[in-house]
Amino acid sequence: MRSFDPFSLSAQTIAQNVNNGTWRVEDIAEYYLRRVSDIQSVFNSHVGWDRDIAKNELEKQIDFIRAARLAQKHLPLAGVPVAIKDNIMVEGQLVTCGSRLLQGHRAAYDATVIQRLKQAGALILGRTNMDEFGMGSTNEFSVYGPVLNPWNRHHVSGGSSGGSAVAVAADFAPVALGSDTGGSIRQPASFCGIWGLKPSYGRVSRYGLVAYASSLDQIGPMARSSADLALVLSVIGGHDPRDSSSHRHPEGHFPESLSKGPKSLQGQRIAIIKEFMKDGLVAEVREAFLSALEEYKSLGAEIVECSLPEIDLAIPTYYILATAEASSNLARFDGVRYGQRTQKTGVNLRELYMLSRAEGFGREVKQRIMLGTYVLSAGYYEAYYAKANRMRELLKRSINNIFAQGVSLIASPAAPSTAFELGQKTQDSLSMYLSDVYTIAANLAGIPALSHPIGLDSKGLPIGIQLMAPAFQEENLLRSASVYEQHSQWNERNRPRF
Repeated sequence: MRSFDPFSLSAQTIAQNVNNGTWRVEDIAEYYLRRVSDIQSVFNSHVGWDRDIAKNELEKQIDFIRAARLAQKHLPLAGVPVAIKDNIMVEGQLVTCGSRLLQGHRAAYDATVIQRLKQAGALILGRTNMDEFGMGSTNEFSVYGPVLNPWNRHHVSGGSSGGSAVAVAADFAPVALGSDTGGSIRQPASFCGIWGLKPSYGRVSRYGLVAYASSLDQIGPMARSSADLALVLSVIGGHDPRDSSSHRHPEGHFPESLSKGPKSLQGQRIAIIKEFMKDGLVAEVREAFLSALEEYKSLGAEIVECSLPEIDLAIPTYYILATAEASSNLARFDGVRYGQRTQKTGVNLRELYMLSRAEGFGREVKQRIMLGTYVLSAGYYEAYYAKANRMRELLKRSINNIFAQGVSLIASPAAPSTAFELGQKTQDSLSMYLSDVYTIAANLAGIPALSHPIGLDSKGLPIGIQLMAPAFQEENLLRSASVYEQHSQWNERNRPRF
């Protein structure tokens, strides 16, 4: 059996070598099965991991890839292992959303993104830990316990897609899928020193994603390079009639755009929002961010400053809208149709609902459901929910106005700090919510945004930058970041050591 070096395999490299017959897909599968089995428990990145079950589930897909190769059919993700966040349906596999309420629940069908990954030859390898129902920024709000950062196990991985971020950062898979409602791909990507992309709202089907806030949720890829992000996005993106929010926007040729695009940033105007540079941004993160902008400038980009006063209201707007939608979406988990039912006897139907939900939901989920129910209640709907919707439209219009002034990209830090210590913010909800201060705007506006690494702080923890682009301009977003990546080669020089 062929041996591989950790961190040496990209999705592009694997697919190319499996398609041309240089590598056997069985060797790839066995390498990653062994690596996940040996190490993942150190970081608690996966949920319910069982090597034998995982191996059995891979056999059918391996046969499909072999048949495609014999037929000389090119598969864009041939033999590429992909880790899947625990809120995306994979037929026959447990889908628990990191919650006690869904323990033992199995998916009855494949999400659209899973169907497309399988058709492209990917190997679905492991389900990753997450904050319960996507509600958290640290991956400490999971029934399975916290996910530990591979750069320092005393620090958080970020959330809610922390398990997927760690799976990629620790090379348990070259790529992973996460979901992003207010930064849940980009913030953990920043904390773990990898790349994460939230596509435009409607670019990737949400069919088969367990909903948190339906007008904000997006599935997206996480990887160690822009090229792998582009490759996965080209597979999972595109219109889906089963998702009413799916757009009929022309499908992008993202890998080709990166390989054939310009190698400089001449003509690109990158805006920084002056309101983002206020108090709360850690000095080391500020310095790394400004240094990265200088590198973008040296590659031909023009850096301009703009003002977005509405951004100060982004967090309250987001937490009103997101919790209101969560209150509605999570009403279906009642212990009767879905989820675990209380074992207490002699209760009426109302008590059954109340006890099942009280026993099944964690503290953070309960807190957000109560907040969402409050803002939707009679007498408060207009004062909070309706007003937040108007504020969202105003913010979206202001962001689009910035782009209309010839700006190609908006840059910001991905998070105000590097990964903080475990337990530091679990009892301070406001402080935790503020860790998403830079990422929320892209979800409210429905625009694409990515995070990529730019440096390390004095503790050796990764620092990320965020880039945002106009809706459905992922090609330019990825291409611009790729030019920086080729210049800096950050991932080639920096890897976690554990």
